[in-house]
Amino acid sequence: MASNQLTVILVLAVTLLLQGNNNNVVEAQLTTNFYSTSCPNLLSTVQTAVKSAVNSEARMGASILRLFFHDCFVNGCDGSILLDDTSSFTGEQNAAPNRNSARGFNVIDNIKSAVEKACPGVVSCADILAIAARDSVVVLGGPNWNVKVGRRDARTASQAAANSNIPAPTSSLSQLISSFSAVGLSTRDMVALSGAHTIGQSRCTNFRARIYNETNINAAFATTRQRTCPRATGSGDGNLAPLDVTTAASFDNNYFKNLMTQRGLLHSDQVLFNGGSTDSIVRGYSNNPSSFNSDFAAAMIKMGDISPLTGSNGEIRKVCGRTN
Repeated sequence: MASNQLTVILVLAVTLLLQGNNNNVVEAQLTTNFYSTSCPNLLSTVQTAVKSAVNSEARMGASILRLFFHDCFVNGCDGSILLDDTSSFTGEQNAAPNRNSARGFNVIDNIKSAVEKACPGVVSCADILAIAARDSVVVLGGPNWNVKVGRRDARTASQAAANSNIPAPTSSLSQLISSFSAVGLSTRDMVALSGAHTIGQSRCTNFRARIYNETNINAAFATTRQRTCPRATGSGDGNLAPLDVTTAASFDNNYFKNLMTQRGLLHSDQVLFNGGSTDSIVRGYSNNPSSFNSDFAAAMIKMGDISPLTGSNGEIRKVCGRTN
């Protein structure tokens, strides 16, 4: 009898514990329909604005996608990268990976204004950035996925974390693997997400050392890049070159094909196909675009799940560049 009572008590205790844990999980979970009643026109509002911005300048799609990546890698996808510096606040926009290169803030601000008119005080800037990143990929011919939302906006930012957490263009393969692993992303996720370099451009200062000093580079490709990126530091630092030399404004798998012919623009691109553990993944994506598309979409969803602020944490900013 006593034994039976003890069993019942233990079962009840475990059940309550599991329920408690489940409640915590549910409370912090992002969902695809978070705004379906509170802001029903959200997705169409964001999509219209992103289409307009990317049609005006194809590079903007890559810029918005990069903003989302740089947001998520610094204390989670919380919109902290959108906060402007002030005399009393140091944000992430002037951290080394973002200074003179992070762009698209005005597009996100414009979307936020339109969303605020439709649904004031409801939708976070963090979520607007997540949706805009997906729409940017789709507009440029890439895969679609359902964006999970329900994030809230950070009241803080960390320039130090931006400097240390965002992978550098000089990263080795092992550094890339560990940077992504630190935020819960696998090596395969890392290679798939690196495929975002199928769109966008990079500054000469990020690839100068590669095109002049490295040997695992196609000679004709290096010569072409050297024409607009002088060897001397400080000369032409901001000159741009496409990350994907084949189809710079189309989201496709040519980035991986380029790596296989040693035409990766950044050191951190070419290390993905250089006799190491990720060669087979690159080869697979170059042969099978649908495999890349599905893995990229899955990795974007996974990246969007990094440490979101939910529930009563953070706030819903009225303007993305400053806290309320």
